[in-house]
This record gives sequence, structure tokens and C-alpha cells, in this order.
Amino acid sequence: MELYSAAKIRGFVHLYIGEEAVAVGVNEALTPEDAVVSTYREHGHALARGLTAEAVMAEMYGKATGCSGGRGGSMHLFDAHRRFYGGSAIVAGGLPLAAGLALADRMRGLPGATCCFFGDGAFAEGEFHETANLAALWNLPLLLVCENNLYAMGTALAREHAQTDLAMRAASYGMPAWTVDGMDVEAVEQAARRAVEGIRAGTGPHFLELRTYRFRAHSMYDPDRYRDKAEIERWKSRDPIGRLTERLRDRDGLDDDELVRVERQIAEEIDHAVETAEQAPEEPVEDLLRHVTSERPSRR
Repeated sequence: MELYSAAKIRGFVHLYIGEEAVAVGVNEALTPEDAVVSTYREHGHALARGLTAEAVMAEMYGKATGCSGGRGGSMHLFDAHRRFYGGSAIVAGGLPLAAGLALADRMRGLPGATCCFFGDGAFAEGEFHETANLAALWNLPLLLVCENNLYAMGTALAREHAQTDLAMRAASYGMPAWTVDGMDVEAVEQAARRAVEGIRAGTGPHFLELRTYRFRAHSMYDPDRYRDKAEIERWKSRDPIGRLTERLRDRDGLDDDELVRVERQIAEEIDHAVETAEQAPEEPVEDLLRHVTSERPSRR
């Protein structure tokens, strides 16, 4: 947010603050063989998947060392080596791609599951319903993770959906589906493990509705006038990082010194990522037309 305000990062930026338990909890249940398809609010997903802060920050700066070569920016983080396939600016656009990845893995006899993150706004799009129908019909190894933060951009859930129980609606496609507290990282991890175990056992797609909340506006351009400030504060009192910290204090003996050490380490990692991005090279002008059209290998 600070770098965007300083014009270091350009384009659209969608902050993930408040929803961290979803990315961390779900990714804990996945293996390197699994695939992940994300949304335009994917910074948390990318970091939890194992992308480095340096690669993510350089991409947001538009630098050549970014995970997408500086071509994607904030909404298009990719890392094929880690089977992290975006980052997509199109609402619900990742859903059909995720179904294709799951189908490809099954056809090749690979054991991986495909996890697709999307928001409650995507649930209203045809791509979700087409994907859910085909995934159930073809028994695909697909984990559908709906990050229900109650707002599709500026539209409240109840203004967009006649039935707001999204898990119940997903279950109508004949797949296991349930609702989870998306502000509790341990609850998310347990639900994700249960779902992934079912997928690996051959029981087909599973759906998780993770009820969460974004503490910031939809994007940096959003004036955020459609939400009551008291509502935001109520959700902030359930901050997933704060809840986990208190749980670790009470249950596992986390002390202030250890907490300070962890926070200092995180701050140093972020500072290093920013410094690296500042110093990273721009893409050479002569390479700007690469990847625009397909490049056929030359014949000798």
C-alpha cells in the first residue's frame, strides 16, 4: 500500500489483509504435486505457495526479475515450477482453467489435486456453475475454495444472491461442500485436509466456503463507501493473525521475545524484497515483443 501510494507500484492492487488464514490454511493441506489457480487478490496465495517475496515484489514493480518477468504485475503472479498458475484479472476466469488442469492430471495418471481460489462474486458467474457441473460429472480432482468476504467489489452478498448459503448451493451439484470460519487458520487447514483427502481417495470435487473479510477496500482505487465502519471494526476484532498469536500464547507458550523475533525477521524480509525490486533491471526494449505471438522454432 505504501509503495503504491508512492507510485512505485502501478496498475491495480488488491490487498489481502484480513484474509491471510485462507491462503495459509489451504496451502498447508497441499503438496508440491498439486496445482493452484488464483484470483487477482493473490499475493497471499503466492507467498503461501512458496513464491519468494523478492519475486513477487519485483513483479509488482514490473521488473524483469519478477515471477512473470515483469509482464503481469500485481494481478498476474505465476510460477509454473511451483504449479502456481495465476493470478487472473477476470472474475471467475480461473475456474475453467482449474478444471482443465485437474482433467489433464487425471488423464496423465498424476496424483495431484488442483485447488482453485475465487471470491463470492465469482459464484454469481456462469463459469463457476459450468465448472462445478463438469467437475462433478467427470469426477475431477478439484478443490473449489470460495473466499466469501461478503462483497463482490462493492456489492453486498445479499444484494447479489437470493440464497446466501453458498456451500448449500454448491452441494446441489453432487459434491461434498461445507462452510468454514475463514478467520481461523487452524479450522481452514483441517477443512482443507479433509477435502483434499477425499479428492485423493477418488470421491471427486469438493467445495469449501471460507467466510472471511478484507480489512481494506476492494482495490487501491476503491473509496470503500459501501461498508459501515463499525462492521469493519467488528471483523478486525477477529483478525486471523491476532487470533493465532493469542492461541499460541495460551496453548504453546509463545512469549514476547519470540514474537518480536518473528516480526523482525518478517520486516527484514520485506525490506530486502523492496530493495531487490528497486535495484532489479527493467526488461530490455528489444524483448518487448517477445511472448506477444507464438514463436515457432526456426528450421535449418
